[in-house]
Amino acid sequence: MRDLGRLLRPRSVALLGGAWAVAVAEQLRKVGFGGDVWPVHPSRGTVGGYRAVRSLADLPAPPDAAFVGVNREASVQVVRELAAMGAGGAVCFASGFAEAEDGPGAALQAALVEAAGAMPVLGPNCYGFLNALDGVTLWPDQHGLVAVERGVAIVGQSSNVAINLTMQARALPIAYVLMAGNQAVVGLADLGRAALRDPRVSAVGLHVEGFGDLRAWEAFAREAHAMGKPVVVLKAGRSEAARAATLTHTASLAGGPQVASAFLRRTGCVEVRSLGAFLEALKLLHFGGPLRDDTVASVSCSGGEASLVADAAEGTALRFGAFPEGVRARLGAVLGPIVTVANPLDYHTFIWGDAARMTETFAAVLEAGAALTLFVLDLPRPDRCSRLGYECAVVAVLEAARRTGARAAVLATLPETMDEALAARFLAGGVVPLMGLADGVAAVDTAIRAGRVAPAEGAALVGRRGAREARTLDEAEAKAALARLGLVVPRSATGSVEDILDAGLRFPVALKALGVAHKTEAGAVVLGVADAEALRRAAARLGALGTGLLAEEMAEAGVEVLVGVARDPSGLLALTLGAGGVEAELLGDAATLVLPAGREAVREALMGLRVGARLRGFRGRAGADLDALLDAVEAVERFARLHEAGLVELDVNPLIAGTQGAVAVDALIRLEVADADA
Repeated sequence: MRDLGRLLRPRSVALLGGAWAVAVAEQLRKVGFGGDVWPVHPSRGTVGGYRAVRSLADLPAPPDAAFVGVNREASVQVVRELAAMGAGGAVCFASGFAEAEDGPGAALQAALVEAAGAMPVLGPNCYGFLNALDGVTLWPDQHGLVAVERGVAIVGQSSNVAINLTMQARALPIAYVLMAGNQAVVGLADLGRAALRDPRVSAVGLHVEGFGDLRAWEAFAREAHAMGKPVVVLKAGRSEAARAATLTHTASLAGGPQVASAFLRRTGCVEVRSLGAFLEALKLLHFGGPLRDDTVASVSCSGGEASLVADAAEGTALRFGAFPEGVRARLGAVLGPIVTVANPLDYHTFIWGDAARMTETFAAVLEAGAALTLFVLDLPRPDRCSRLGYECAVVAVLEAARRTGARAAVLATLPETMDEALAARFLAGGVVPLMGLADGVAAVDTAIRAGRVAPAEGAALVGRRGAREARTLDEAEAKAALARLGLVVPRSATGSVEDILDAGLRFPVALKALGVAHKTEAGAVVLGVADAEALRRAAARLGALGTGLLAEEMAEAGVEVLVGVARDPSGLLALTLGAGGVEAELLGDAATLVLPAGREAVREALMGLRVGARLRGFRGRAGADLDALLDAVEAVERFARLHEAGLVELDVNPLIAGTQGAVAVDALIRLEVADADA
């Protein structure tokens, strides 16, 4: 990893270009940058009010940081000169590199990487960075940051999204905004690690379009976990998109979003699904870190609000446990017999305006021992209404939190009902303001998950990126290769009808046409072939459909499971587990893990599926032989390890998990040609 210290905390800045350099100069002046600003321009005497020099050679010293705001062709040469003179790093603003569809873009990006050498470069196609800790803005546009002494770092690729995030009015202290652009030289993980190593940074949030260097990401995540700094990720590109044609059910079920989420779980990062949840989660983690467990209490003066909180928490990690008997008695004594004491608590409005009784109620709940207590409170808009009648609730929350020292948050169901001034008041009293019901509950869920996750041991399996010629092994070849690694397959025979009869298989058998990917849909399989004559009739019908015939002894009945591996465009090898058979894609009952997965992770994933109920056994039916099923998955994983670089797709569907064993009755493998022929 390149040292980014000089670049991100510079004492001297060089600005190259015209209007964009002027814009950066304006932001540096506005933030009160205390270092040297050295514009470089061949004809202008000043740029943005700062005296300019004609060339980099005229600078008094190598700059710590440079903003390169010239065209893409000129950017390559400027970066080369900066690297040669020993500059600390550069921001390459120009677009039209690898992200462009025109011909020269990719070649120019490769030239930029070569020109940079060991010097860190953000971009290209990058706005730069904001450092609110040290007052540095290598940034050619407006932003909403203010100086902070401690805060979170936001790392991303989209500068427009980053600008929007800086405009938040949620009382979140942002220490850094760091943009990676195309990640040609410095990746998201590199920026994340640089932010981590600043002791003034409490947590890191990443808006991710692509992971870039997967090994660098793994190293970043391990370092974050070791330092006790949570990593929150908003992954872009989750919507269904057009995919290249695939041969296997596995590839259809394990798309990019599922693999990305699995990789994040594996690396110990916590994922959120919206910008609001992203900001609220970072805020809750900044002010207090991950929650110690999943216990949450909710307090509101409305049954409707209590129901909204409970509904919003459905499907999350939040757990509203019953209050201890002593707390129930305290609450009953204060609230009276009409109020039902439960969690979430609706304390009604009988005590509204009585600060002492409200404080006692809130303190009793805080002392119940939940990891976090949520006080649901929406205040009227101050421009049209009065907030005086709500002061009693604000005071009671603050006093109860002060008295107990317990971890508390105020949850406004609408962001509009919690302004920055009120949020700052709560923060001053040690109470975290959460803005918006869905985002607030998502933040709590994230803080719970952040306390549970840890990076998996070992590196993920990563194959070669990019499309290459691949060969599909037929079912007989695929099963033979998997059987050598421990997968149980039916007794079988290939060849002519006579060859099959000579093999001495036990009838009934399944007869299949080899070389057909989806046999059931193509009519390329006949089940329950009872005798030699039926075999001949079936062979006559199937002979023209494929490249040969495969006969197998029929497997015992059981639960049909899909087990497969597909290579993601990122290179990651993703294991898919799900309901098997012809309904694999129809049911969509699948889980995705990044390999290597581990036996317990596989067990947990299987039991979390709808098909898991059948595997466990229900309505008097015996459960499947789970150990045999896990053994089968391990055999598939061994094959993936052995062919890590060249494996494209692997599909065992169905794997029949019976009461005594697990048998693979169909399999398909695609390998890059070099690996398939090895």
